[in-house]
Amino acid sequence: MPLPPIPTPFDRREWLAALPFGMGATALAATDDSLAPKAPGHKARARRLVHLFMNGGPSQVDTFDPKPALDRWHGKPVPDGSFRTERKTAGAMRSPFRFHRHGRSGLEVSELFEATASRHADRMCVIRSMRAEVPNHEPSLMLMNTGDGRLPRPSVGSWLLYGLGTEGANLPAFVVLCPGGLPIVGVQNWRSAFLPGAYQGVHLDTSRTDPAQLLENLRHPGKAPGALRGQYDLLAALNRRHMAGRADTSALEARLQSFELAFRMQAEGLDALDLSREDARVRQAYGDTTHGRQLLLTRRLLERGVRVVQVWSGGGQPWDNHDGLERQHRSLAQGWDRAIAAFLDDLGNRGMLDETLVLWGGEFGRTPVAELPGLSGRDHNHYGFSVWMAGGGVRGGVAHGATDELGFRAVENPVSVHDLHATMLHLMGFDHEKLTYRLAGRDFRLTDVHGKVVREIIG
Repeated sequence: MPLPPIPTPFDRREWLAALPFGMGATALAATDDSLAPKAPGHKARARRLVHLFMNGGPSQVDTFDPKPALDRWHGKPVPDGSFRTERKTAGAMRSPFRFHRHGRSGLEVSELFEATASRHADRMCVIRSMRAEVPNHEPSLMLMNTGDGRLPRPSVGSWLLYGLGTEGANLPAFVVLCPGGLPIVGVQNWRSAFLPGAYQGVHLDTSRTDPAQLLENLRHPGKAPGALRGQYDLLAALNRRHMAGRADTSALEARLQSFELAFRMQAEGLDALDLSREDARVRQAYGDTTHGRQLLLTRRLLERGVRVVQVWSGGGQPWDNHDGLERQHRSLAQGWDRAIAAFLDDLGNRGMLDETLVLWGGEFGRTPVAELPGLSGRDHNHYGFSVWMAGGGVRGGVAHGATDELGFRAVENPVSVHDLHATMLHLMGFDHEKLTYRLAGRDFRLTDVHGKVVREIIG
């Protein structure tokens, strides 16, 4: 008995009509331009963003906000009873690290970042008066990365892709380099939320040294890229045929773009991830460490048109040092300091720093008082902390704002996370009140109804 014919979604005539979709790699790009380069709203000072994320909360009074008064109060109850922390404290705790003045500006920076400051103090703008909203990691991570600590919102990188598109074709436009697993709240830190899925960050596990292992299945196990072109074209044709006549195809559109990007990365993008192609002297300058490799890879990605790179300290909360702070902060900084100095050197020497906005910081800071039972660690502090920026139109050699005498609360020119985002968007060419996305009858923006540009730090 003959078997019945297998049902198909379209007949032979429709099959032949679909074949032109397989004409080369331009088929997908011709039907969607969401990542095509776009002009900003006004003249931009920066074209690219690099966010060096020190997750867990580095201590401002041990890095970029010197507080000599802590020496006098060490081990004693603080004089201001309004200092409120999550847990009981053992009194004030002086910094175990020395601060020095650097550059023509005389910017004071801790010995933890000696290499970075000695070579780049006059390029750095330290904001010493940052404020977040709560002393908890999860909402503060969301606030710093998406502008909202409670609700699902697009990340800063996703907003920039929405506004600017990308300058490269063979790599993701927004790349996240995080070694050793995902940070707290995972991919929510770089999500696109209600923006199209093409704007979401792509995570590379930089604890791996083999470039083909940074992203799963980056190298096809059995076929050369040329042999895969026909398969991707056929898949695109079938999916386009499926999408025809359907109202909401945003999820499938994002999947289609992911397939196409995957092919381009297998065909040409792997070269960008191969650090062995760099001169040995360059690799030595960065250092053969996780963060050295991360930042060298960042420079290679920027050169190839990647718009946004976020570089994490690692999974979990590495800078969350409630005890053993001296040892842990020193170890963490040693892993970053040389690499950051080499990265800024490299961007400057290649003429890239002026158009690259570099941001360093965590989700909040730490208290100037120690946690019980001993004087060895600090609690979370969202009332006042430090970040710094360089390149991309930022004034160098500047310390903006101030915390109180002991470094607990921002008291001079306080800067909210919304203000920071508004300033970053301004440097990238956007009015933060006008870069909006309409959804469910209202206009959304990165800064919601908040934020003002901190014009004093713009060069």
